[in-house]
Amino acid sequence: MNFTDSASKLSLPGTDLLFCPDWIEPGLGDELMRTLRENIAWECHRIRIFGREVDSPRLSCWVGDAGASYVYSQTRFEPRDWLPELQEIRLRLQNEFETSFNSVLANLYRHGQDSMGWHSDDEPELGKQPVIASISLGATRRFSFKAKTEGAKAVHLELPHGSLLLMRGDTQKNYRHALSKTAKPVGERINLTYRDILTGN
Repeated sequence: MNFTDSASKLSLPGTDLLFCPDWIEPGLGDELMRTLRENIAWECHRIRIFGREVDSPRLSCWVGDAGASYVYSQTRFEPRDWLPELQEIRLRLQNEFETSFNSVLANLYRHGQDSMGWHSDDEPELGKQPVIASISLGATRRFSFKAKTEGAKAVHLELPHGSLLLMRGDTQKNYRHALSKTAKPVGERINLTYRDILTGN
């Protein structure tokens, strides 16, 4: 499927967002989910919250080209080698959006209590207007945006199996995003966020 056939531009002031709910067809998505679940070297990273280190509420793996290291929560992550399936997705993204991606953060949300807190992908090594391609596999989870202005209310988007959310322009400058916990029964979800790290910093 060509992304542009079913993509929609999301109307949120101060952002540049494209959403495709079926970028990966279901059968292929099921196979990809199984392969990545079994073959990615999942880790429980330590993150710093309010001055203390705690286990991250999800499993993760940083994958990328040599030199594409990434600093998150005051910890530097060196990239693991690409899996063929992750490389194939990278090439498709680069061809369809004419942009480069040298790394991907894979997150595994095992159940509804695994989450991602409010943040922006605005680290210096991502550049001033980073392009983040976020692919969801598995259980549908609610993804939220909130403007950085005082009193802003959250806007929610359901991310289904096989969907792609492309964030670019000033999205990270103007908004935070999160994937909150849920008390509802929910299965596993894998999220792949492709990005381009400015190397040599």
